[in-house]
Amino acid sequence: MEFMERDAIAWTMRFTEGLPTQISTDPGAYLLIEVDGNHGAELMRDCETILQVMEQHDCGEVLFAESSAEKDTLWKMRRSVPVSVKAHSVYKEEDTVVPRFALPHLLEGVKAIGARYGFQSVCYGHAGDGNLHVNILKGELSDAFWSDELPKAIREIFQLTVSLGGTLSGEHGIGLVQRPYMDIAFNTSQLDLMRAIKRAFDPLGIMNPGKVFP
Repeated sequence: MEFMERDAIAWTMRFTEGLPTQISTDPGAYLLIEVDGNHGAELMRDCETILQVMEQHDCGEVLFAESSAEKDTLWKMRRSVPVSVKAHSVYKEEDTVVPRFALPHLLEGVKAIGARYGFQSVCYGHAGDGNLHVNILKGELSDAFWSDELPKAIREIFQLTVSLGGTLSGEHGIGLVQRPYMDIAFNTSQLDLMRAIKRAFDPLGIMNPGKVFP
């Protein structure tokens, strides 16, 4: 189950050829839901159940892939989102993950933080995993803001994420990008324990040096 908000869809439709013409950029977001199994009748029952749930929550039009080709086209749209964002602007992508039920609260909070700091974000991700990719666009923002103020906003995004029961990385690890924010998810004792394990296995500091821990 994949999530894509309006701008992600609009830009993908603009930059990618061969996408379904019936896709509208009017809804605030789309969910892409795929069912899998060995028996068509069971899958249709699953789809009917999903449709009933969606209708209970005021969804818009539900599109159904009638063939493998139509399914592949919908997945092409989802997989083209990152490239389309990159074509639109310089950006920073933050990898957040929360319990699935908290995704709406995270998305709402990200947009509120962006409004306060004055940046635009485009969000998409793996709704079935609670994983939301937050793409912050540089657009017309100054280099000074990008280097000095944006990290403060990102820290607020991660603080919100952790407060919702989530953590700093859904699938891309820590590395250099999220290292400055480790203290949000882990206390001093936990970080010291991680450093001790690192020293035990790598006393010379030669394995991927400088990553995760200074």
